Amino acid sequence: MINVSNLSVHFGERDLFDNITFSIAERDRIGLVGRNGAGKSTLMKIISGNQLPNGGGSVARPNDTTVGYLHQDMTTPKGKSVIQEALTAFDEVKKLEQKIEFLSRELEERTDYESDSYFQLIHDLTDANERYEIIGGNSSQADAERVLKGLGFKSSDMERLTDEFSGGWQMRIELAKMLLQKPNYLLLDEPTNHLDIESILWLERFLDDYPGALVLISHDKQFLDNVTKRTIEIELGKVYDYKASYSNYVAMRAERRGLQQNAYDNQQRLIAQREKTISRFIAKANKSKMAQSMQKQLAKMDRIEIDEEDVKTMNIRFSPAPRSGQVVVEAKNVSKQYPKLQVLENVDLKLDRGERVAFVGQNGQGKTTLAKILLGVEGHSAGDITVGHNVQVGYYAQNQAEALFSDMTVLQTMEEAAPPDMRTKVRSILGAFMFSGDDADKKVTVLSGGERARLALAVLLLRPFNLLLLDEPTNHLDMISKEVLKNALIQYDGTLIVVSHDRDFLTDLTHRTIEFRDKKLYEYLGDVNYFLNKRQMDNMREVEAKTVEVKAKIAPVSAPMSVATAPVMSTVNAAVKTAVLEMNDADRKRLERQLQTVEKKIADLEKKIAKAEAEMANPSFYTRKDADKLIAEHRALKKALEGETESWENTMMALDK
Repeated sequence: MINVSNLSVHFGERDLFDNITFSIAERDRIGLVGRNGAGKSTLMKIISGNQLPNGGGSVARPNDTTVGYLHQDMTTPKGKSVIQEALTAFDEVKKLEQKIEFLSRELEERTDYESDSYFQLIHDLTDANERYEIIGGNSSQADAERVLKGLGFKSSDMERLTDEFSGGWQMRIELAKMLLQKPNYLLLDEPTNHLDIESILWLERFLDDYPGALVLISHDKQFLDNVTKRTIEIELGKVYDYKASYSNYVAMRAERRGLQQNAYDNQQRLIAQREKTISRFIAKANKSKMAQSMQKQLAKMDRIEIDEEDVKTMNIRFSPAPRSGQVVVEAKNVSKQYPKLQVLENVDLKLDRGERVAFVGQNGQGKTTLAKILLGVEGHSAGDITVGHNVQVGYYAQNQAEALFSDMTVLQTMEEAAPPDMRTKVRSILGAFMFSGDDADKKVTVLSGGERARLALAVLLLRPFNLLLLDEPTNHLDMISKEVLKNALIQYDGTLIVVSHDRDFLTDLTHRTIEFRDKKLYEYLGDVNYFLNKRQMDNMREVEAKTVEVKAKIAPVSAPMSVATAPVMSTVNAAVKTAVLEMNDADRKRLERQLQTVEKKIADLEKKIAKAEAEMANPSFYTRKDADKLIAEHRALKKALEGETESWENTMMALDK
């Protein structure tokens, strides 16, 4: 158990923590929550031992325990392949192998079977073997590949140098190493920031079976709900501990504050009544003694105090969208080719006025690229882009907060971006985004990630727009700010495109979901939850489950493996791979034939629908006697197309697996 006792941290005159105390048990699943700047990351650094408290207190960690800490400033060493770097997580495995070999040799040579030292050797060897099993000593290579693939890496990425990957993908490598090390206490600071939905779902399942304790900072409400069972809130220097996941904590917190307010109000009424009685009787000789006694009781009363609450929030309201043409933007046969990589191939997309669309899919599949192409920020290799009449664009880029000029103040940043007619309103807009008073004179360089994100949103609202594209807008926002932004977007009356991996943020925000996969676009007419159900992502990675079944059939294991069984398992893994490939090959051929049949049906239906719609587009169509019959046939064709499209999606999903 890790014990945090009477911890205090001061930044200048501000108390970040004031004498806080709590503990972390061996199997805890803790979500660390609070507003941006509340001190979550600082507290995690202190728990990990990377920072000392400057105001007193202590953190007691048990001997012989390991602590893993994933933070946002980690750097991945250069010069190694992805798999080589991941395998550095198994340094402890190598040390344990040497220790097990040494202890085993000692036992073979000793003959003092009844001595205390001999029993101690047996105890040490048992502990070493158990730890070896826990951290995956028998299957380090397979485990490393499994975790890397779960976090989004492909088989072809394993031998690529870490230098070739962006900062977000390098953070995935660091997360993989942390998960493979399996420390007794795992501390994760915003682990989902660089993950797509698919990888987040995989990580949830991995952490569900994690053998140690977990402390997690995240602004992903659904991720916290699925992973944590205890919530520690940091607010205005104090901590509040709830034995509940995030959503239950929110309800319990509201109930606690309600009860506290009621108790405070009742006590204040009692105090007011007694003070009134005392003032009436204190001057009367026959009542004076009673009044004095009542006054003493009042002085000794434990006064109920209401916990302070940080209630500051943004106040976002988008201006009414200027009216655009019916078709806002359209892409036909668009491709995007980089020197060594093709991201998009002959994709089509049409957005009508007022549509609300989510772009989802694995990182690197082209979501941001297509967004930039649609807005004219980036060129395309082939195809046509048509922007509709009077389309005015508002764009929040993925790195928008980082792109602000660091040497400018908050106020200068706003004044520089504001059109002349908005300059008089700059300070009031800043106030709405929680930059009041002296905050406006702060340099951008000293702002936290959340403050920069708020400033970038404030800059966005300086101009009117009717096409709003937000690329990962929630990355640095706390829970309350995310909720405020979401509510404002729900009220926004223009056309909306959101690129995001935050399921809770996307829920009920958009009505159409576009998945980017293998250079193509796949459309789902619903929000992110509809998409997840259709793609069955909650049951994804079924190949892993099938592999486990095949392993069990080929080589059921009834006892823990030791170092000596590794060669045997290598042979078993080869047999498993062969069996799975043979099993999948027959299924693949059957699904490919099925896919060809469905695609032919879809092509035929689309031709018939196009022909019918061409006839219906003629102004004289509705004067024809058979108009009603043709309209009914058109509806039937559309319904049949929906059925075949669903069949195609299911077949493609099965084929991908």
